[in-house]
Amino acid sequence: MFERTKNLKLSTIKDIELRASRLPDAISLAQGIPSFDTPACIKRRVEKALKRGVVAKYSLTPGLPELRELIEISLAKENMFYDWQKEIIVTAGSIEAMSSALLALTNPGDEVIVPEPTYTSYLEIIKLAGCQPIFVPLDESLNWQLDPDKLEEKITDKTKVIFFCDPNNPTGTIFSKEQLQKIGSIIEKYNLYAIADEVYKDFVYDSRQLFSLAEIPELRNRVVRVFSFSKAYAMTGWRVGYAHSDESIIQEMLKVHDSLVTCAPVISQYAAMGALEMGDSEVKIFKEQFLKRRELVCKKLDDLNSYFTYIKPDSSYFVFPRLKFAFPNKNKNDGHEKSLSWRFVLDLLKEKQVALVPGAAFGPSGEGHVRINFGRNEKDIIESFARIDKYLQDL
Repeated sequence: MFERTKNLKLSTIKDIELRASRLPDAISLAQGIPSFDTPACIKRRVEKALKRGVVAKYSLTPGLPELRELIEISLAKENMFYDWQKEIIVTAGSIEAMSSALLALTNPGDEVIVPEPTYTSYLEIIKLAGCQPIFVPLDESLNWQLDPDKLEEKITDKTKVIFFCDPNNPTGTIFSKEQLQKIGSIIEKYNLYAIADEVYKDFVYDSRQLFSLAEIPELRNRVVRVFSFSKAYAMTGWRVGYAHSDESIIQEMLKVHDSLVTCAPVISQYAAMGALEMGDSEVKIFKEQFLKRRELVCKKLDDLNSYFTYIKPDSSYFVFPRLKFAFPNKNKNDGHEKSLSWRFVLDLLKEKQVALVPGAAFGPSGEGHVRINFGRNEKDIIESFARIDKYLQDL
């Protein structure tokens, strides 16, 4: 009984949020929720759809044609050319897109290579598909960069997919064009697929241009690229995203997508249309605010340099500091005695009601770190660090 789910776990991020929700004065810098409300221009687009009475029925399974056309246009601006009728699916968030891709591309027993630290939910959907995650550690000494040669060493006759996020969550790393081109060559050499999660593509804090494997025409039948409206447009509650790839892959994904959700929420699809039509100026404002908050969090970490060391993130809205001290085990038999990051996070939440995410949740290389979300408002960031400082002083 429950054979398929017995080895699955609730995401550590959601676990921490549930624990924090039971504490009356908790402040969370855990889950990747931006502090902003959905922009007014997006809400107006939804209000018009509501007044027209067009949101109460299913859309076509791939999504509203008007939305998919807008996605095709936005992709073309980023040097990616995909047919809205055959090569784009609107999904119930990025996780549903990635789940559909994995279930379509793999068979039980296949291996999925995952550069890590990486987003926690990848591991659970890989297990749900009956596959085995194979970790390739990023190099912390080189700003969490990926060595494609080390990735290639992990390939076996069971390898089917390379699954990664770029920009990276939780490290904020951006993979270079040269690294990605090397991964593309590996994909072709070994007849593999890639799933590229580019949810944080709009929050890059320097002048570099993000490159995507989906820009390479020769790889279009091997790469599934995923995007979500959640982060860029402050729409986490709307649950809408999309995937695009070659028709040969998308038509297989469509079968899974139809089985899972029928179609993405129609009201949210209209919100996504508003985002693509009118939301770019709001994204720029969000990015400016996140940049200020990144500097604030880094300054706070600098003030606590006896306890933390960190690499300033180039993108996303997370920083991933390493703990520089051996935190004692204060909670016996809680299942996390061996994990420094878990021990620290749980005790900080208990004693000072500040929620962070233990680095162990993001893969073996994440142990000894914590993830801090600087997408929350400045007031919460300042108060959280005041509590962290007091907690550390009391150790």
